[in-house]
Amino acid sequence: MSLRKQLNDALPEILPANPRDAIKGTELIRLIRMRIEGNYSDASLRYHFSIMSCDPGSPIAKVEKGQGYYRRTAPVPVLSSAQEILSLQQGRLDDLGPDGPNKEVIDIALMRVKKFRAIVQRWAEYNGRQTFIFREPFAAKAPVGNLWKFPEMCLVDWEGGMDRDEAHGIFRMKQHLNIPSFRLVSARLRIQAGIHSFREDVYQALSSSEWANGGEIFYAEPIQDEALAEAFRRLNAKFGIGITSFGLDPLTLDDLPRPAEILNAHPRETEALMSRLDINRIASTNMNQHIDWTALESVRNDSSEIDTLFNWLSEGIQTERPQNHQPE
Repeated sequence: MSLRKQLNDALPEILPANPRDAIKGTELIRLIRMRIEGNYSDASLRYHFSIMSCDPGSPIAKVEKGQGYYRRTAPVPVLSSAQEILSLQQGRLDDLGPDGPNKEVIDIALMRVKKFRAIVQRWAEYNGRQTFIFREPFAAKAPVGNLWKFPEMCLVDWEGGMDRDEAHGIFRMKQHLNIPSFRLVSARLRIQAGIHSFREDVYQALSSSEWANGGEIFYAEPIQDEALAEAFRRLNAKFGIGITSFGLDPLTLDDLPRPAEILNAHPRETEALMSRLDINRIASTNMNQHIDWTALESVRNDSSEIDTLFNWLSEGIQTERPQNHQPE
């Protein structure tokens, strides 16, 4: 097995998720030697750490303006991020240029997408909801039609069952009353709402939430156009898709910590992050009482992550203890 393959397998188990806990190169070499085969020199290992840290698809990232390495957060799904960049360019075709957006524009857009996804995850957790991120359906070789079948994220609301001291009683009472243990909201994440793309956003959210209890679109930027907000409300009255903006303009997003730091923020830091949000509920989600199992079965064979999601939820029900983290 090549050194690169061995490092890809071993590094995620060694590297810390938080950049503030980054491991310096010398210590990382010591730890990695316990996991790999072959008599590789320190120089060779340092070279691979350096090269891999520049690859967005590798598990290792280097601390910016500092020393040490940490575990890179999961990459933004290719299909949804590509659609996001195209959406951001709508109405500004001059920005595309003859060869499409330049690398700097793409890097900035992707970083904003990553930060916003991390903010939504922390916001959901802060409000007592779990998140499940869909990745496999949006991989580079996945069909474009998956944008209409799967949400980028599911929010899981156990409706009181997240308190581990009270979970047993709540689960048993729900089972006795034949009440569902949880509710699923499928969420589509977008940086901004635009007059050229809002209908596509709503219809994709509607299609990808067909099997869930409800559907939602989260926008990073504030929705200040009154006509656009009213158009969202009309579509909400017809289809029930919720619309929420987080009040994060581009400069605010750029000023936020890196995604890994957001996801690993301490309680006080999380409170500070939440205080920067200006949540505006444009339209509320119309929640269905039950999951549409027929619709779910129709997309189940298109991604193994559907089974992963429900196995994870089933474990929470069986143990009467909702699991804290999404399974890898």
